[in-house]
Amino acid sequence: MPASPPLDPDAIEHSERLRGVIRDQILQAGGAIPFSRFMELALYAPGLGYYSAGATKFGAAGDFVTAPELGSLFAECVAEAVSPVLRQVGEDAVFVEVGGGSGAFAEAAIKRLMAIDAMPARYAILEPSADLRQRQRERLQQRLTPPVFDRVDWLDGPVNERWDGVLFANEVIDALPTPRFTLREGEVFEEHVAFDAHAGFVRTDRPADALLAAAVRHVERQREAPFADGYRSELLPQLPYWLQAVVGGLDAGALLFVDYGHPRSEFYSPARNDGTLRAFHRHQLVDDIYARVGLQDLTASVDFTALAEAGTHAGFDFVGYCSQASFLIGNGLEQRLAEQEARAADEIARYGLRQQVKRLTLPDAMGERFQAMGFARDVEFGTAFLAGDLSFRL
Repeated sequence: MPASPPLDPDAIEHSERLRGVIRDQILQAGGAIPFSRFMELALYAPGLGYYSAGATKFGAAGDFVTAPELGSLFAECVAEAVSPVLRQVGEDAVFVEVGGGSGAFAEAAIKRLMAIDAMPARYAILEPSADLRQRQRERLQQRLTPPVFDRVDWLDGPVNERWDGVLFANEVIDALPTPRFTLREGEVFEEHVAFDAHAGFVRTDRPADALLAAAVRHVERQREAPFADGYRSELLPQLPYWLQAVVGGLDAGALLFVDYGHPRSEFYSPARNDGTLRAFHRHQLVDDIYARVGLQDLTASVDFTALAEAGTHAGFDFVGYCSQASFLIGNGLEQRLAEQEARAADEIARYGLRQQVKRLTLPDAMGERFQAMGFARDVEFGTAFLAGDLSFRL
C-alpha cells in the first residue's frame, strides 16, 4: 500500500488535540470506550472531528470523491426520480437532504427540479458540520438566483413538525458511528478502544450489552447459522431509531438512500470475517484506523437488509432496491447525458461527461458497489426502481 503523504505541523497538532480528548474519555470511562464512541469522536467531536473541522473532505483535494462531486448527472437523475413524489404532495412539499457535503448535490438537484417544474417550497439541508454548512451556503448563494436561494435553509435537527415531501441521504449511513462485535465461545462481545501509553489506542473486547447481543442473534437467526468464534463485524442496532429520528414528522412522502454496502447474506459472509470498517486519507485506504484521528475518514459498509427492516418498521412501504447504475439509467441518465453533450463547449467537455458516466455506472467504479433503496408513505414513487431490481437478494 502506498505511503500516505506527510502531515503538516498544524494537522499533527490538530490530531494530537483530538487524541487527547479521546484519551481523557477513555480514562474517565474506566479504561475503555465502545468503538462506536471512538468513531463518533473521531468524526464528529466539535471543532476537532473529521467532519466537524475545516479540512477539505470532498473531491480531488480531499480524501474521497462522492457521486455529486463528479458532476451534475447524479443529482439530476435523483431529481427526476423524486419529482413525481414532490408533485403529488403539492405546493407545500419539502425536500430534506441529509449531509449536504460541498453543496454540489443541492446545486444540481435544485436547478433540475426548477427546470422540470418540481421545485419544492423548501429545500432543507440537515448538516451537523458548521464548516460544511458555511461552505454549502456560500456555494448556493453564489450559484442560485436570489428567489431560488431563499427557498433553501439549514436545519439544526430533524423536521419535527408535520411535513410532506422527500428525504434523501447519499453516503450518510456509512458514516454513522457503528458498534463492532465479535464472538468468543459463542458469546457476543463488543469491541472497545483502550489507551496504552506506549502503543496508543488499542482494541479490547468486553461483553456486549443486551441491545447489541440481541441484534447479533437476530442476524444469526436470519442467516440460519451462528457466527464462528473470532468472527468480527459491524452492526447498527440503533439504525431503526436513527431513521425514525431523522425522518421526524414526515407524513406523506418518500425516503431515498444511496450508499455502498451489501445485502445481509453478503455483508456477513464467512469470508468477510473482519467486517467492512476502513479508513481513508488522501484517496488512500489506510491500514491503521487509529492513525491520524480527526484527519482521516472512518467508514463501514451498509447492511441494506437492515435498512429495509428499519424503513418498514418506521411505517413506510418498501419501494425498491437496485444498484446505483440501474437506478441512474432507470431515471434518465442517457437523456441527461445527451442533453449535456449537446450543450458542451467542445470534445474535451464531452469526454469529461462520458468519463463521469463511467465512474457512476461501471461495476468496478461506483456502479455496483453503490446501491439505492427507496421507501414511500401515501405517495407513488413512480418508476424510480423499475430497472435492475435486487430486492430478491435482501
